[in-house]
Amino acid sequence: QVQLVESGGGLVQPGGSLRLSCTASGSIFSIYAMGWYRQAPGKQRELVAGITISTGGSTKYADSVKGRFTIARDNAKNTVYLQMNSLKPEDTDVYYCNADLYRDPELPVFTSWGQGTQVTVSS
Repeated sequence: QVQLVESGGGLVQPGGSLRLSCTASGSIFSIYAMGWYRQAPGKQRELVAGITISTGGSTKYADSVKGRFTIARDNAKNTVYLQMNSLKPEDTDVYYCNADLYRDPELPVFTSWGQGTQVTVSS
């Protein structure tokens, strides 16, 4: 069993900052990549930012957050962070942590999701 525990969401004024954290635990052999997605009611879940864990730490971002959000990792802690700066009302969503990992070297990649954390940007 794999668990992803998120923290750091909340209410912030436009232009403010928040930092989300996500820690993976449980039956993990290795993690290939982790990322953050967001989903508004009635809309599809979309990638916000992703980072590879096992190879190189390459990153990717949604165009809407480039230059404002930064994803980082702590491999020793199986943790990924999302630093969100210059927040806008349109960033308001539920943010979900995602991990693509191997529970066993003989098994295929397994995708795990966190429970979601609410980010609200409002004055």
